[in-house]
Amino acid sequence: MKSLISSLRLVIVTMLICVAGYTAIILAVGQIATPDTANGHLITDSDGKIIGSRLIAQKFEQPHYFWPRPSAAGEDGYDATSAAGSNKSPTSGDLTERARQLIERYDASAEKPLPPELAAASGGGLDPHITEHAARYQAERVAKARNVSVSEIETLIGQHAFAPGGALTTGRIVNVLELNLALDSIP
Repeated sequence: MKSLISSLRLVIVTMLICVAGYTAIILAVGQIATPDTANGHLITDSDGKIIGSRLIAQKFEQPHYFWPRPSAAGEDGYDATSAAGSNKSPTSGDLTERARQLIERYDASAEKPLPPELAAASGGGLDPHITEHAARYQAERVAKARNVSVSEIETLIGQHAFAPGGALTTGRIVNVLELNLALDSIP
């Protein structure tokens, strides 16, 4: 009986050290070394209210905002608690219908084909970025809705576009939430 109690104590102490102690140390190191990353890259307004995360897409449907990639996460999309791709087959009627609706929504045509990422959900369903090309594709609609010049919108896109892999990357991307927040600061 004495060895059973000793064994239980050892298990409890080991669990406390490995679960609580290790977690506390990693949390503390994360908060000290990279607090923005440890807290999920949150974006706040001037009052400190959390608007969103740089890492998770949000739904924007108004014409005066840039629209992100479609999302298959959750029942209505953009549900951060159920991140997932659509898992639909290329021959799926649902997938074909969704693509048709998106082509219609973006007013795409043979002369102005829709960039692929605006017609297909990402693997995780919550990708916060679109390519610079996809943002420029939407520039005319956003400029018209905001009553500003297309060149002003394209300048803003250029200011927010970046190459995620630095010099090793061939394409540039923009974070849709950050770009839309920058749009709201245009007088």
